[in-house]
Amino acid sequence: MAKHGVAFILTLALVLGVLAVTPKVVQSIGVCYGVNGNNLPSPSDVVKLYQSKGIDSMRIYFPRSDILQALTGSNIALTMGVANENLSAFASDPSAVANWVKQNVQAYPGVNFRYIAVGNEVESGNTQNVLLAMQNMNSALSAAGLSNIKVSVSVSQKGVLAGYPPSNGMFSPEATSYMTPIAKYLASTGAPLMANVYPYFAYVGNLRAQIDDINYALFTSPGTVVPDGSKAYQNQFDAIVDTFYSALESAGAGSVPIVVSESGWPSAGGTAASASNAQTYNQNLIKHVGQGTPKRPGRIETYIFAMFNENDKRGDETERHFGLFNPDQSPAYTINF
Repeated sequence: MAKHGVAFILTLALVLGVLAVTPKVVQSIGVCYGVNGNNLPSPSDVVKLYQSKGIDSMRIYFPRSDILQALTGSNIALTMGVANENLSAFASDPSAVANWVKQNVQAYPGVNFRYIAVGNEVESGNTQNVLLAMQNMNSALSAAGLSNIKVSVSVSQKGVLAGYPPSNGMFSPEATSYMTPIAKYLASTGAPLMANVYPYFAYVGNLRAQIDDINYALFTSPGTVVPDGSKAYQNQFDAIVDTFYSALESAGAGSVPIVVSESGWPSAGGTAASASNAQTYNQNLIKHVGQGTPKRPGRIETYIFAMFNENDKRGDETERHFGLFNPDQSPAYTINF
């Protein structure tokens, strides 16, 4: 799954072959800014690129002073992550969290912080640190007078979800012990659950019996692929999101909204990874998220992964080809509205 080292506010459109503004038309799409590359633009140029294309929300995966300085005064709504390696310390030491907030949030009053994501796709024993770290982060933000910033965690579809069709969704047996308390805590704070939703990985990994149809993954199926009682699913994105919603309901936290903290499609490097498929998926995603899902109609706040192709990303070759833009700021492919 795409890794790196979230609001209905962001618009994208094409002008002169580049992503550009269509103000107040599509307001549910943000873009993730990963920095795993040795040839990426400077943060100040990245912020200018966001602004010039009408992109007014951003997700980053850990604090970086040059990025935060570049964002100052931009009014770009920011989701900032806590690195997974910090979770143990943050779970056990509230003063470490308070210092992190002081250095990375309070020190930048001109940055429009929206969410703090306490971990991204956390695995193994580290999952037991997430809830305590989230609680300490909320306490630190409240003490700093910043309780308007919502605290969540970003989770993967793989390993966290179980159940099929979507109405039978639940947290997997491996994830229930930590996800159920997290879900109930989010319900108590009014924060969303952040979910990384990748029909691409479901397609190539055949995580669902119906996923042998690439049209289901690309939003291009002509009709229902998965019937589910009174609901009908024509695309995999909706099915994954609604499986998350069913899992939250099963955990006693049905009031928790979902923010899709990552979604995208690679343009090269592996099975079904092409500029054509990436363009089709991301353009259809942009068109779709204003509608919601069969289970939850309405806008879905969604972040495309990612702004740039990142040549230092670890993992499969596809991981280096999720960008909307090349490092020279030219578009990897065009997106139209």
